[in-house]
Amino acid sequence: MLSGSGSKRYIGRFAPSPTGPLHLGSLYTALASYLDARSHRGLWLLRIDDLDTPRNVPGAAEQIINELQIFGLHWDGPIDYQSEKLADYHHAIDRLLEEQRLYRCSCSRKSLAEATHNQHPIYPGFCRVTPPDANQPAALRIKTDDLMLFFQDRLQGFIQQNLSRELGDFIVQRKDRIVAYQLAVVIDDHQQNITDVVRGYDLLDSTPRQIFIQRLLGYQRLSYMHVPIIVDEQGHKLSKQTHAQAVDTQRPAHTLFLLLKLLKQKPPASLGKANVTEILDWAIAHWQPENLKKVRAIH
Repeated sequence: MLSGSGSKRYIGRFAPSPTGPLHLGSLYTALASYLDARSHRGLWLLRIDDLDTPRNVPGAAEQIINELQIFGLHWDGPIDYQSEKLADYHHAIDRLLEEQRLYRCSCSRKSLAEATHNQHPIYPGFCRVTPPDANQPAALRIKTDDLMLFFQDRLQGFIQQNLSRELGDFIVQRKDRIVAYQLAVVIDDHQQNITDVVRGYDLLDSTPRQIFIQRLLGYQRLSYMHVPIIVDEQGHKLSKQTHAQAVDTQRPAHTLFLLLKLLKQKPPASLGKANVTEILDWAIAHWQPENLKKVRAIH
């Protein structure tokens, strides 16, 4: 079976951050990614996004790896760690600096919010016009172009954005010299030969930025599918920041059955008595992601 992005073999991935154990929302996304890859007879890779070191929790990566195995979500090949690829990220940054696509920026979120009277401002290009002092701590921003970027999301449909007008120049390296997610993920996916990305709807607005970086670095465009996120009673995404509870590893089959319902896969009641392997085999054979079309959140 062909990949969603062309004639190449499907290669998907799950890339959790080791900021705590898996919760229901992250396992839900992992399962969707896994089922999509396996239904295409493709590869499913595991990458630990441990680049944001201040947020990493000791032992969390090992816990996530163990939990995925408990739920039968076995990956192909070795595990990739962002922390082992710093040289690759900085090589890309050096290239973009040489091509004059980056510039130093000392603006803080607070100063931008005060200057623009907006908590989520379009970056006005202060430091692009007036560079900060060379001795001042600074992030690196990428120069966006006044052009419309677009892609066809497999679930959310046609998406377009003009980064220059709707977002402005965005950060690719923070003031603490940690490489930003938007750049790192593009390099990671390219190096792992990823063809198809399945992830949560909350990352949909990151995709145009990543497509823009792909264009600058000469990388191939990927296929994207953004699945609905699980939200709590207040409408907040389940996450470690909102203190979402870790998944119950004592009853993995029961949890998988529940997740298939949340993914709108309509598992038969009889599957509720099956074991993990039987549930996953059924789910791969009956995977219908189109049941989630145009859905953004699930309660």
